[in-house]
Amino acid sequence: MSKSNEGKGENWERELVHRLATAAVNEKRRHRRWGIFFKFLTFIYLTVLLVLWFPDQFSGASIRPGSKHTALVEIKGVIAADAEASADNIVTGLRDAFEDKHTKGVVLRINSPGGSPVQAGYINDEIYRLKEKYPDIPVYAVVTDICASGGYYIAVAADKIYVDKASIIGSIGVLMSSFGFVEGMEKLGVERRLLTSGKHKAAMDPFSLFKEYDRNHIQGLLGDIHQQFIQVVRKGRGERLKETEETFSGLFWTGEESINRGLTDATGSASYVAREIIEAEDIVDFTPKEDVFERLAKRVGAGVASTMAAILGINEETRLR
Repeated sequence: MSKSNEGKGENWERELVHRLATAAVNEKRRHRRWGIFFKFLTFIYLTVLLVLWFPDQFSGASIRPGSKHTALVEIKGVIAADAEASADNIVTGLRDAFEDKHTKGVVLRINSPGGSPVQAGYINDEIYRLKEKYPDIPVYAVVTDICASGGYYIAVAADKIYVDKASIIGSIGVLMSSFGFVEGMEKLGVERRLLTSGKHKAAMDPFSLFKEYDRNHIQGLLGDIHQQFIQVVRKGRGERLKETEETFSGLFWTGEESINRGLTDATGSASYVAREIIEAEDIVDFTPKEDVFERLAKRVGAGVASTMAAILGINEETRLR
């Protein structure tokens, strides 16, 4: 083979290798571009899902600059220290609502079966404090489905209470619940081994006999809290309250009947109160909200243990219910 032909062969091979290498590089670049593109699409997709799932986290109030508005604070679910309707959350929302210079009136929208008398008491006290500090800002409670016990304990601090005719109102009472398994353990041949350093330390232990002294003591404690509840209701409702033997018995009534009994004042929704009573139709929600990640964590299963304890009645928590 001649030298010229050898040169052509080497050039051809070199060119082929160069083309193959260039093609491989280009292919990697295409893969990289498509990977970035699909990651970007996934990010947009997840963002849209979060916005749809938690719209309140991403929406802002569109209020005209300088205009007056109605401030809204929601009380939903059980009133407890570790719940959405805790005193810390509600009091924070109330303070923010009153301190806003554009707030013309405050609406407490309540949908709660009750809960801790301590948490409800904190909120009740704070409402009175804020009303005294900001005398020109009225406070109205608006009930949706239910405002019972601890929920009503809070509502009576408002200037007026508005309900739907089918709302459930009342349940002015206190309870403490548990179970007794003593006879069941005897039948099963199970021995209870409980050590205490106080004579009445195990008063509500479900696996021990419920002694008469302990029963009377706890009943007296509940009676004291009930009397505190009664005084709060009388203070809040004043002469509007039409007391009967049933008023503080723990019974509850429809919204329509609660008006007749002086427990509430009139029918109306939050938008009605904002528009017709406060005369500031724009509503701004001041209820503290958990961020997205806190909500996701709770949905995954936080709080399962406490829920099971409540179902079994093992924790002797005092509740306004």
